[in-house]
Amino acid sequence: MGLLSNRIGKGSLKPGDHIYSWRTAYIYAHHGIYVGDDKVIHFTRGRGQEVGTGTVLDVFLTSSGPKQSLAPCTKCAHRSSDSRGVISSCLECFLAGGVLYRFAYGINPALFLAKARGGTCTLAGSDPDEMVIHRANHLLNNGFRCYSLFKSNCEDFAIYCKTGLLVAERGVVGQSGQAISAIGGPLAAVLSTPLRLITTNVYGMAVTAVGVYCASRFAADIGNRLDVVKIPVEELTAGLASGKVQVVEDKIKAGAK
Repeated sequence: MGLLSNRIGKGSLKPGDHIYSWRTAYIYAHHGIYVGDDKVIHFTRGRGQEVGTGTVLDVFLTSSGPKQSLAPCTKCAHRSSDSRGVISSCLECFLAGGVLYRFAYGINPALFLAKARGGTCTLAGSDPDEMVIHRANHLLNNGFRCYSLFKSNCEDFAIYCKTGLLVAERGVVGQSGQAISAIGGPLAAVLSTPLRLITTNVYGMAVTAVGVYCASRFAADIGNRLDVVKIPVEELTAGLASGKVQVVEDKIKAGAK
């Protein structure tokens, strides 16, 4: 794995790795947890879609994804058209012809900012591989919330398996770096627009926009946020997560006073 690239070979995979693969034209990446024996546990929207918004934009997202197979895989019996929620498939089905990348955890701030594209790394550290695999297998058998492109997607699932962390505050973007990037880009353009009153230099405007974008990614990373809580996977799937988050969130607010 290089300094700015997370690309790896299949031979360097180990159980507990958070892996991902970019889809057509690098529009989005699909994330999952490698649990060993050539198996990956990952979270999908359902109806054969890895990602979606529930709007007409899904037509565009679906066209950029891998072609759906009607026949089950001979290695894992996975049928992409039937995939729904948390599923297990072989590594080949997960990659869908794409390149293998490993998500980086516990990286230093300088390297984080050097990686311009979100959804590839985090400042947060990872839990032991045994715990990561336990969470992934537990969620495979019990489910992982409702799919939401901006609050509960495949990357959110994989990050939770690796860290046990979830965003506590309701109505905000989840821990997904892809979602943060999708919002951070337009936000940077909007926030940098008023600076045209100060400078008309296009290069200065570009540098400012990039700076705002990087700052938004850095501040919103789950390793930096204060509105996250660690929730045992058993409590999450038992339906206790909402009460647990509310209690912890109240404590955070109380401690800030």
